[in-house]
Amino acid sequence: MKIIDIARLQPVIPVLTIHDIAHAVPIARALVSGGLRVLEITLRTPIAIEALAAIRRDVPEAVVGAGALTRAAEFAAAGRARAHFGVTPGLTADLQAAARGALFPVLPGVMTPSEIIVARQAGFEVLSLFPAVHAGGIDFLRALAGPFPDILFCPTGGITRETAAEFLALSNVACVGGSWFTPADSVRESDWSAIEALARDAASLR
Repeated sequence: MKIIDIARLQPVIPVLTIHDIAHAVPIARALVSGGLRVLEITLRTPIAIEALAAIRRDVPEAVVGAGALTRAAEFAAAGRARAHFGVTPGLTADLQAAARGALFPVLPGVMTPSEIIVARQAGFEVLSLFPAVHAGGIDFLRALAGPFPDILFCPTGGITRETAAEFLALSNVACVGGSWFTPADSVRESDWSAIEALARDAASLR
């Protein structure tokens, strides 16, 4: 699938930071059961690649991506784990080269108009606005629609259940990234039914 196809599968992409490998598959199953098939596993913990590979193996209906890719070597590791897609928080020349050689499509992160122009020149038309709220949020995305009518965004960073629908109502937003449906207490207590319920609610946002 292309990034645009993945972005349009659901209104919200869970952005997951997994600290305990034992939680990876149960979280993924709960989210998928709630209607959120597309999952982004951030490479912010030592077990992230292992978690991605486990979900890829044991939850075949999930579309699993590697997030927070900041080094070229991480693209190779994500490829070995059979990631379906990758997400970067920014876009450097090295990351552009890694994306061109990756085994999966990439959703690059941008924060300024200049970065959007660089990403578009590199061939990307679906971008992650990150961190979305700090970058200017809804008003900023509305302003970007004028000079960049051909660009779709998946804003991530600071978006909550209360604000997600406002972002999704924008014509240049394909989906949003969020993490509110995996609260720490539910994960700690293995309350997978609570996570499934939150996922179901998020899946109904659009």
